[in-house]
Amino acid sequence: MNIRIEWAYRLPNGVETVFRSEEMALADAVLFAEDLERIGRAKSMMFIDQFDSTWTVKEMKKYLKEMETEPHNVTVYFDGGFDRATNRSGLGCVIYYEQSGKSYRLRRNASASGLMSNNEAEYAAFHLSVLELEQLNVHHLPVRFIGDSQVVINQMNEEWPVVEKDLSNWADKIDRKLENLGIRPEYKLVPRKLNAEADRLATQALNDIEITATSELD
Repeated sequence: MNIRIEWAYRLPNGVETVFRSEEMALADAVLFAEDLERIGRAKSMMFIDQFDSTWTVKEMKKYLKEMETEPHNVTVYFDGGFDRATNRSGLGCVIYYEQSGKSYRLRRNASASGLMSNNEAEYAAFHLSVLELEQLNVHHLPVRFIGDSQVVINQMNEEWPVVEKDLSNWADKIDRKLENLGIRPEYKLVPRKLNAEADRLATQALNDIEITATSELD
């Protein structure tokens, strides 16, 4: 989570002005806030996250302490593949996160039947990633979702309308799950070559190679 700090600064003669910082990492923002408090001239201070929610210094310190032992700084890559010859789909997702001072990568794939298109497979892969977030106990956090499907990213971003009923059902199901988990999604569209890991997992699922693995990163 990135945070901006806004504070009122008061000179000894009583003159005041308001300063706003650039976005910075949450832990750094708390350190700056503590230093400003030590100076004693910050009359009032608040944190503002990327969703324009405001936090007091006390609330942010409590949140930071709670967050240390829970998954945070979460980024999700997802991809779906569809084989028209067999009407089978392969779903893949990769989740990067931090927890207790360490960085992790979770890889998960699954095969699926009954889907009707590559776009539906992409939505199913997205849904798979959200279910994995639920298993990780990710909640009430911003999460970045990265994929190479223009349809899914632009529809979930509400830049494109969802016309097809099958895709609309997936989008509604995902939105409900994200809302229940308190996850605030950010979406990023990337070229396929930058989504190679999730793409490979989806292809492996189509070839009946199942993978569920979590590894610690250096």
